[in-house]
Amino acid sequence: MRLGTSCLAGIAGLLLAAQAQAQESRLGISAPLSGPSAILGAQVLEGASTAANAAELEVADDACTAEGGAGAARQFVEAKVRVVLGFLCTEAIEAALPILKLAGIPVITVGVRTDSLTDSREKTGWPVFRLGPRAGDENAAAAAIIPKLWRDELFAITDDGTIYGRELAESVRAAAEQAALKPVFTDNFRPQMDNQVGLIGRLRRAGATHVFVGGDRDDIAIMTRDAAVTGGGMIFAGGEALRAAPGEVPLAEGTLMIGLPEWSEIAGKDALAALRERQTAPDGYVLPAFAAVEIARAALEDADAAGKPLLDILAEQEFKTAIGPIRFDAKGDLADNPYRAFRYDGERFVPMESY
Repeated sequence: MRLGTSCLAGIAGLLLAAQAQAQESRLGISAPLSGPSAILGAQVLEGASTAANAAELEVADDACTAEGGAGAARQFVEAKVRVVLGFLCTEAIEAALPILKLAGIPVITVGVRTDSLTDSREKTGWPVFRLGPRAGDENAAAAAIIPKLWRDELFAITDDGTIYGRELAESVRAAAEQAALKPVFTDNFRPQMDNQVGLIGRLRRAGATHVFVGGDRDDIAIMTRDAAVTGGGMIFAGGEALRAAPGEVPLAEGTLMIGLPEWSEIAGKDALAALRERQTAPDGYVLPAFAAVEIARAALEDADAAGKPLLDILAEQEFKTAIGPIRFDAKGDLADNPYRAFRYDGERFVPMESY
């Protein structure tokens, strides 16, 4: 059977339309694929490549620099991508966003924590959504969880004098004060000591049974050891620095942490199976990048079906992803603080379900 000229023209038109739609639906992946952060950029690319077809992706190396970010943005505009995913560095995304804004291309960053990125949204109009935490989310979570958890305990607060440790400890102290709670002891300590017997002695004299520490894992591990040697009965808590690699002194069972989940422990079975098939470990930014592709795909589908702007869909809807449901707030940050309370069981940090 021979097809008429008009029929052939109609088929050709449909094919061209399909190709145009496929082109317009491409996802831009921006990550540092060269330089000192290349190993992290590779995680972003692996996660995105597992969740998407290769033909969907336009990949750019932003090199974690302003020049690289601007170059990546221009590449995406030329390729007519509809959503850009990735970005791990502030310099790169801040250089890219003005270019992407003019082109009407939204961005889902998986790694930039700088608060000003979204705090200035009303002024800049940057179309950015943050899949990872803000810089201040750890402090906010510690302030919300620790005073509530230790309301009926004799607790102390100490820090190592660093900016990180001091701000983390101060957030807990200020929140406790607002809740009309007063620590029995507040002071700083000298970090990287072989022992913290003197600090433990001061804590015991103050009557502290629970201690929040703004410091690193090694120092907290030494405190838990010295407390056990001098009588036990003291519970320590810290921030996500406790996820650091173990040092010479083991961390005591029962130590509490305010930190992010291990995405591999909460990820969906389908996502983990897809990664295993590609022999990709679910480390670092792999699963967040996988989830970013899921969000972008769902948002594009819903925007096209409803005839609504893609930015509105991203701002209004909740998305089911491999790392759980995701919703963004009015500024483009995660609607829910991702930090949670965990308890160390001697081998790993286990979620405390009530927190």
